[in-house]
Amino acid sequence: MNQDKYVFTQITDFLNRSKFNRIVAKYNGDRYIKSYSFWNQLLTLIFGQIGRCSSLRNCVIALQAHYAKLYHLGIGKNLSRSNLAKANERRDYCIFEDFAYYMIAEARHKRATKMFNLKGNIYAFDSTTIDLCMSR
Repeated sequence: MNQDKYVFTQITDFLNRSKFNRIVAKYNGDRYIKSYSFWNQLLTLIFGQIGRCSSLRNCVIALQAHYAKLYHLGIGKNLSRSNLAKANERRDYCIFEDFAYYMIAEARHKRATKMFNLKGNIYAFDSTTIDLCMSR
């Protein structure tokens, strides 16, 4: 049995949930929501982005493949394509926009404090791959 946190959970631990909840309260976004919260929606969309999902269906299928782990990922059990589609259609995008601006401001602030003030040579390795099409 796994004793450590999942990688996705470790990535999302950097997000300031209390700030996100304050933004949701500012827009009164959780007024009629019972089960699939804004936080669950955000985590679902982050999972879809990291997993390179091309559609909502693809994202939901990928998450349902890990159904037993959804609670540990922080997403919850009330995930369906219709829930996600309705949430994306009906909910105020300004909540996510404000949170994105907050995260950008935090990143700029941390960069401005020179957190990584390293001496000597610094090297960066790019490990991206280029997809080639051999269908000629």
